[in-house]
Amino acid sequence: MFHALALLFSLIAGSTQVAAGPVQVDVEILLAVDVSGSIDIEEAQMQRSGYVEALRHPDFISAVRGGMLGRIAIAYFEWAGVVDEQSVVNWQLIEDPGDAEEFAEKIDKPITGSRRGTSLSNAILFATASIESNVFSGARRVLDISGDGPNNAGPEITPARDAALERGIIINGLAVLIRPSVSFVALDRYYEECVIGGPGSFVLPIHEPQDFAVSIRQKLILEVSGSKLAPLPKAAGWEGRPDCLTVW
Repeated sequence: MFHALALLFSLIAGSTQVAAGPVQVDVEILLAVDVSGSIDIEEAQMQRSGYVEALRHPDFISAVRGGMLGRIAIAYFEWAGVVDEQSVVNWQLIEDPGDAEEFAEKIDKPITGSRRGTSLSNAILFATASIESNVFSGARRVLDISGDGPNNAGPEITPARDAALERGIIINGLAVLIRPSVSFVALDRYYEECVIGGPGSFVLPIHEPQDFAVSIRQKLILEVSGSKLAPLPKAAGWEGRPDCLTVW
């Protein structure tokens, strides 16, 4: 009799768990941060600190609480030629300042070094799988990806980008232009044409290290609230459209 009751309770618990379904949130946001060799340790630390400051800022919490449900899901990882698996901070629900502080503390660690290559495509593929497999269901699903150069490693960028867009994932970009490559000065336009996509997608350029904190906060608030950003002005020295498949 005891074993029969135990089996019954386990079946009820299992069916309840299935019936509960995914956790509903206003938006799922995955932060994908470039730590490739062209970003020095000081810049990488400023970039990470920018995310930490943004998560702790009252305006970010206000944006979260301003949604229909008043909660979001968020995750974080760093990438270069490949994704740094040790940097992954798994998906977490954020409803209040305590949740945001807990998540910020998980990423508020010293930078240990950079890695070779810039594979936006690998980062997008990893992010797509993570967003597809998490336990949350958002009205919007956003990949927030930073980078200081075009795709030069891994698969081609456009198939990876298009696969994410087909799954309803919006990709926004943070183009780091602190030390732009002489051969590729219009990184913000490369992001516009080759990386970002989806309804209301946008790219923000960063030209000075001290701009990280403000720009990242602005970007997160726009993503949480679903607000739109005005199109970028034409980049200086820009002519035509980039070839997204060229390895620069």
